[in-house]
Amino acid sequence: MERITSQRETILDYLKGVDNHPSAETIYDEVRKKLPRISRGTVYRNLKNLKRKGEIQEISAGIAYFDGDISSHAHFICQKCNKIFDIFDICKECGVLKRKKTKVGKINNYQISFYGYCQKCNNRKS
Repeated sequence: MERITSQRETILDYLKGVDNHPSAETIYDEVRKKLPRISRGTVYRNLKNLKRKGEIQEISAGIAYFDGDISSHAHFICQKCNKIFDIFDICKECGVLKRKKTKVGKINNYQISFYGYCQKCNNRKS
């Protein structure tokens, strides 16, 4: 059994406590405020392990961003500012996700990303 280190716990607590989707570098900068001696490698290794264990989500938008909310939800990624927004309600309408089954197997979880321009960036385009 893998032991839970204070570094891993601090990283996970940080991710569960924010409502944005920080990059590994941002997580490193923020966690260093509590654990000044933590190395960048330790943060990256712990993020990889937390993702592998299903305790966090990784969202790829050019670089990796992380989400401490592992509930079933989608993400909207702005192609201009790279801001990531959670979408909780729209995916519940999809019949496949309601049934949690497809012809190829049972769905345990999903990760859906929508790409476009957020309202702020879209208004600037006009």
